[in-house]
Amino acid sequence: QVQLVESGGGLVQAGGSLRLSCAASGRAFSGASMGWFRQPPGKEREFVAAINWSGTSTYYADSVKGRFTISRDNANSMVYLQMSSLKSEDTAVYYCAVGPRGGINTTPGAYATWGQGTQVTVSS
Repeated sequence: QVQLVESGGGLVQAGGSLRLSCAASGRAFSGASMGWFRQPPGKEREFVAAINWSGTSTYYADSVKGRFTISRDNANSMVYLQMSSLKSEDTAVYYCAVGPRGGINTTPGAYATWGQGTQVTVSS
């Protein structure tokens, strides 16, 4: 059973940057793609970014493309989300999740294990 713990959230001004981290423990991390999702206040959870096991393929939601970068360090079982040029609409609880082994997927239902989330608040 894999466990995920997110960190790095906080309060930041619009235009600023944050780096989210996701620490994974357990064998399910090995070989799996990973994703970041977010849930804005009063809205449904939405896809943000995903990365395959080798790190050679990434995919982003249009709303964050060019501003966010997903990466992973398999040796240390870590996944990161570097967020730049933050906007007020990026305010949400951010979750990392273990995805399928076959490739990148943007659907929450394809992700088996989720972290507890970390709050990101962008003030305008």
